[in-house]
Order: sequence, then C-alpha cells, then structure tokens
Amino acid sequence: MSLEDYRGTMLGCSKCSYCKFIPLAKINGLKYADGCPSISHYGFHTYSGGGRLTAALSLLEGRSGYTDKVKNMVYQCQLCGSCDVTCKICRFNMEPQAALEEIRARFVEDGQTLPVHDKAIENLRTENNMMSAPSAGRGGWADGLGLDLVSGKGAANHRTLFFAGCRCGFDDGMKQMARTAAEVLRAGGVDLCILGDEEHCCGGAAYSLGYREDFERIRRENIMAWKEAGVKRIVTPCAECYWAFNWLYRQDESFDIEVMHTVQLADKLIKDGSLKPVKPLPLTVTYHDPCKLGRLGKPYEKWDGTTMKIFGTIPKNDPPKPRYNGAGGVYDEPRNILKAIPGLTLVEMARSREASWCCGSGGGVYEAFPDFSLATARYRLEEALDAGAETIATACPHCERGLIDAASEGGEGLRVFDVLELLSMAISGGEF
Repeated sequence: MSLEDYRGTMLGCSKCSYCKFIPLAKINGLKYADGCPSISHYGFHTYSGGGRLTAALSLLEGRSGYTDKVKNMVYQCQLCGSCDVTCKICRFNMEPQAALEEIRARFVEDGQTLPVHDKAIENLRTENNMMSAPSAGRGGWADGLGLDLVSGKGAANHRTLFFAGCRCGFDDGMKQMARTAAEVLRAGGVDLCILGDEEHCCGGAAYSLGYREDFERIRRENIMAWKEAGVKRIVTPCAECYWAFNWLYRQDESFDIEVMHTVQLADKLIKDGSLKPVKPLPLTVTYHDPCKLGRLGKPYEKWDGTTMKIFGTIPKNDPPKPRYNGAGGVYDEPRNILKAIPGLTLVEMARSREASWCCGSGGGVYEAFPDFSLATARYRLEEALDAGAETIATACPHCERGLIDAASEGGEGLRVFDVLELLSMAISGGEF
C-alpha cells in the first residue's frame, strides 16, 4: 500500500472530532475523556488523527510542503490506535491508523526524518537492534537460566522459542522482566529455547517509523532463521513484538508460526492447573493495556474481495472486510492472571481495554520527544491513583519503562510491574 491508497480516508474525514476522545459510550467524565495523547498535549487540531489526514492530503496534492513544524507534527504521535478505534465505531471504511503509518513511509522516502530515528535505524542495519547497542550480549538476560540456545536446525525438538525483544535484551531495568517470564513459563512445564545473541529485532519499530525497506529485510531474515531452526511457536513478553509478528509478519503468507504473548500462555497454564498461584499478595492493582496488545492486538486476516460504491458514494466491500476496531485484542488473559492471585484486588482505570490511554512510549516518541512521552505517562499514573491503585501492572517492557520513568519523577509511591512478575511472587512467595 502507499499514501495514495488512503486518499479516500483523507477525503472521507468529516472533522467530527471523534478521533480526539475515547468512545463516547465509555466517557464517565471530562477528566479522562481524552483518547489521543497528541491532541491532548499540543492542543491544536493538526495534532489529531483528523488533522493529520488533512495535512497529508495537502501534501499529497502539492498544496503545502515540508517544514520543521509539519515534520514534528507527523512524528509527535505514538501511533497508539486510539483514533482508529473511535473512528471505526461509526465508520466502516476509514483507515486512519494505516494512513498515519503511510505518511511516515512517505516522509522517509523523501528524506524527511529525525536524526534520533536515523541513528536507531543505522544501528538496526549493523547490529540488528533498535537500542543503539552492539549485538554482543543481547542474550545476557538469560544467563544462568539453563535455557537451550539454538541456531540453524537445532530447534527441531523444541516447540516454543522465547523471543525477548530489544527492550528486554538491552535495557538493564527490563532484563529481569524477561527472566521472570521465562522462569514462570518453565515452572508451568513449557520447554523453552532462545536464540541468545542471534536474536534480531522484530522490526516493528522500524515499520512504525516509516523505514519499510529495513522492516522488510528484518522480517525476511527472521522468518528464514526460524524456519531453518524448526520453530513451531514463538512466545514473547513484548507487546511490540507480538503486534509485529501477528500483524505485520502474517501479511507474508509464508509465515505460519504460532505466536503467543506470555500472558496468553500463562493464563492457559493457570487454567489447566500447570501453574498455581497460592501465595497471597495483598495489593490493589490496576492493569494498563498496552496499545499493541490491546486495541491493535487482533491478528491480521487476509481479505480477498472487491469494493463498489452505492450511488457512487457509499463504499461497500464484498465480502465484508475484517473489522479492526479494537475488539479483538488481548484483554482478558492478563486480567484473568491477576484475578487468580490470592489477596490481590483488581481495579479498573477510567480508560481501559480498547479505550486505554497510551503509556507514551510508542511511535518513536520516547526517543525523539521525551517530554511529551513523560507527560503522557504521568497522566496514566494519575489515572491509576484515582482508581485507588497502589500498583500498576502491564504486559510490555516499553510500557513498563515509560511508566517507571514517570513514577520515579512523582508517582506518589505507585509501583510498576509486569503481570508475570506479580504471578511469580504468588507462585514462589518472592518479596514485593
């Protein structure tokens, strides 16, 4: 697809402003009615989904050109999908999320990039990660766990490849999250293998930033490596990786590997009795839905059909296209895990599930606009405190990193954990 393919979405925007808020039926008050972090922070229509569609149409038709303000407007967006969900509640043929992604791809084609993103991509090309770190030591998070290290055709006897992702591989604060997740799954009887330093980036961040050729290379090389290794199933603790594999990789018909998030597998293990959380955790916890596990978490489904127009104006798809309106995400499994922990009280924030507020870390914003990212995370922590929580749990290292950063600068004692870290405490009796 290309930017031109979304001209219909640009022209179809009625400026209704739904993209600025959470679904109207879920609004319980003014304070937490915002859905789009960008328009909430910058306060001007251009920074909303609809505003960006208008700007994209102007660029596409040559009525405006590139400026620093236009460039910042495009990249000051977490691509969290909130505008896509609210738009699709009342529209069937609008694709704001895909259009916003294509705007970035066009910017990259035309050399309109940000230096901090270019630096990360250069490292991706040489070291196969987006963390500006050398590839050596990527698998160090698993030191001492005794996980089988596989390469080539060595994974034929293994069912599950544990894919840690770049954040867990290189962020010292997130390495323990991956260790804990792997330990919990092994305690449930799952036979895990890892690629160690040979693990490469999933490529999802490169795609979101608009670097399509780099993403295509990563996807091609990963699929080839996994097939050669005989991998049948991948499990990951990272929402970004989960989304990349189940959404972007599935658009390549050669990709037929099962993909699960760690919370999905852990929930299954609890239900079949393989994991038994018996140690009480007397905590009041709220769960933060990662955007790419929740509203953007529905796996890709191929559509073969045609689009016609009724009366020359109203699009009609035959057969109907799959709907990606946030309803198919991973919502229940992490909550099931938390509810299974004795003594733990689960409370919901005003914005949850498909209406969840973004942590602020996505879309390259954490790296390029740290103040904006931090403000978005702080707003989420305030919401958690208002819900009566003393702990916020999530299921993505990028979310955890952003929320921890915000909590360290005034979270009023609010602690941030991965869901499986809390589960591990309930299994082993570890200290909170």
